[in-house]
Amino acid sequence: MENIRQLAIIGSTASGKTSLAVKTAKHHNAHILSLDSLSIYKEIDIVSAKPTVEEREGIVHFGIDVIYPNEDFDVTTFIDLYKEVYARCQQEGKNLVIVGGTSFYLKMLLDGVSTLPVIDDERKRETGKLLQDLPAAYTMLEKLDPLHMSHIENNDRYRMEKALHIYLQTGETPTAYFLSHPPKPTISSALPIYQIEWEREALRKRIALRTEIMVEEGLIDEICMLEKKYTRKPNCMKAIGIKETLAYLDGVYSKEMMIEKITTNTSRLAKRQKTFNNSQFKNVIKGSVDELEKMLLS
Repeated sequence: MENIRQLAIIGSTASGKTSLAVKTAKHHNAHILSLDSLSIYKEIDIVSAKPTVEEREGIVHFGIDVIYPNEDFDVTTFIDLYKEVYARCQQEGKNLVIVGGTSFYLKMLLDGVSTLPVIDDERKRETGKLLQDLPAAYTMLEKLDPLHMSHIENNDRYRMEKALHIYLQTGETPTAYFLSHPPKPTISSALPIYQIEWEREALRKRIALRTEIMVEEGLIDEICMLEKKYTRKPNCMKAIGIKETLAYLDGVYSKEMMIEKITTNTSRLAKRQKTFNNSQFKNVIKGSVDELEKMLLS
């Protein structure tokens, strides 16, 4: 089968990626794959700002409403999703527009990730016992592999679990294992990347307006439903917009303070996204929404 044409649109949250992606997909006969760590979840609709059915304008979107909030999801799962989407685009004679704010996923598609070993049940049980004493487990791992653990916080249970799994299953330290299992890029062909640029204050105003609209559309009711159905345990319940609303429900914030906190924390996220994009991707085509639209639709 022939290779399809692909491009990526990245940018900070609230920068206008959704609308530009839909217009681009229409023009280039493409499907859309979302790069968004919250839109991947079913029932997280308002706080994720996922495009509505109307906003999708008939364009098929992937990476939206894939799993439930209490289901696990990581970058390897996203890579598998990308492969499925690519194959479907080939079958249907469609191109692909990759778009979203979680551009770490895009970075991993381009750089690749190492294949992890299959962990048997006995090793999982052993790992679980060790993690009951998190400080002791961290000390053990730090002595075994100081280089790998220098990038992991002493309360990061998720990454500590992965490190223990690798060591207990293979007998190798994570550093040694990854040296012998180097990452393989998923996307090896040239991928044009377009980055939407905004002035900081203008973007903050867009974020503030979007936050107010979210509240008007039922943000608080959505978070109440999510907490009742899934508790606060899933990782996605710690996302911006969710954690501030939970604090409001706990009586920590007033409604006005909740809105301000969401706006401020989202603006900080936008700054981190821009820093990441600028440092991790080369030969990126940057411009305003209007400038990029002219390029993409010409």
